[in-house]
Amino acid sequence: MATNIANSSSAKSTVDSTVCPICHGAGFLRREVPVDHPDFGRAVPCVCKSRETQQAELADLRDSSGLAHLSQMTFDAFRPDGIGLNPDRRKNLRQAHDMARQFARDAKGWLLLKGGYGCGKTHLAAAIANERLARGESVLFVVVPDLLDHLRATFAPTSRVTYDERFETVRSTPFLILDDLGAQSVTAWATEKLFQLLNYRYNAQLPTVITTNRELEEIEPRIRSRLADATLCGIVTILAPDFRQGGTDARGSGVSNLALYGEMTFETFDLREDELKGDERSNLRRVVHIAKDYAEHPQGFIVFTGEYGCGKTHLAAAIANEIAQHGNSVSFVVVPDLLDHLRATFAPGSAISYDQRFEETRTAPYLVLDDLGTESATPWAREKMFQIIDYRYVAKLPTIITIHREAQIDPRIQTRIFDLARGSVTEILAPSYRMTHRRAQIKPEAEERYPRARGRYKRE
Repeated sequence: MATNIANSSSAKSTVDSTVCPICHGAGFLRREVPVDHPDFGRAVPCVCKSRETQQAELADLRDSSGLAHLSQMTFDAFRPDGIGLNPDRRKNLRQAHDMARQFARDAKGWLLLKGGYGCGKTHLAAAIANERLARGESVLFVVVPDLLDHLRATFAPTSRVTYDERFETVRSTPFLILDDLGAQSVTAWATEKLFQLLNYRYNAQLPTVITTNRELEEIEPRIRSRLADATLCGIVTILAPDFRQGGTDARGSGVSNLALYGEMTFETFDLREDELKGDERSNLRRVVHIAKDYAEHPQGFIVFTGEYGCGKTHLAAAIANEIAQHGNSVSFVVVPDLLDHLRATFAPGSAISYDQRFEETRTAPYLVLDDLGTESATPWAREKMFQIIDYRYVAKLPTIITIHREAQIDPRIQTRIFDLARGSVTEILAPSYRMTHRRAQIKPEAEERYPRARGRYKRE
């Protein structure tokens, strides 16, 4: 029980609907407790005062979140077809737009928007917030690093609110949007606060929108387990490039050198009919047929293996060129060169960040990895290649890979690329075209003089 601390003689004889019926406008109450109780005689805030304080704190957070500066980010201002995107990315961006709009209309559970820098995920998150605000509903939009700064600020002696008040306001807000999860400093305190926040909203099933440029495996395991719950959280991966850089697709990514292989098409591929016999001839015909079929219906992984110079790279390039002819973006990279490009981003003068270069490779709509297994086998190189291949394996992105038959492949990568449920592995039995061509140039007297040369170019 609690009593109004206002003088009863000053109480209004008529009921005012705008005045709290509990404290009658005083804002504070005295609890009816024994004389020896610590709260005896102390004024405590009324529930109406607590509501006012919470609403003021929510308004303060909303103002400092920057949503006022994102008022122009609406669904009408969003370009769901992008600018100059290839058909796959255009379809992907429109699906992301439609899912975000549906969530704004009927928010149930969580929505996770993933993608690289400048792909449009913050615009869609802000559009959701602006649409709900237009309906008069309460929404809190906050950038994760800023949120943590706001929580830390409550420990200052001059803070108007306590840490508990601010944290409770955020975690129990009816609709929360957390922008840029993963951009915060990874400290034990920050990780714990974010887990407590998301775990509370997970258990309460409160509508929440989260944006991130991180992959799930890069996020703290306890938080990841909540985000990965398909019964609550819908995940949308946006493949569009950075619109700030023009937002358009070229023939491939910044590291792609497909232009150098423009002449390698199916029409220019030599079946070596006059040279090969038996199994080698029939095998090469079958491999070309498989490659052409994949170019028409690119799905999952396709792996070509064989000797150096047997035609693996030509067929991979032919597939890439065929796909590119239909207006699709294809990235063709030689694996050692790709790793060099990634290392180059650490240089002080690099015009592109490591994250951007890495992201454009692993999320490429179509990717050719030429000469996998010839890269420097450092732990860093192995880890980068595994991350790229594992992402594409899980996302089922079309990937063409060439491997020398004796290449040493990381066991984790082997389990992905040799999974016949997700793709195909094709071995080319033909010997190196270059070696066979060179053998034809060796004169009979040279073979007699250098028997090792004869054995070197003969297929056992």
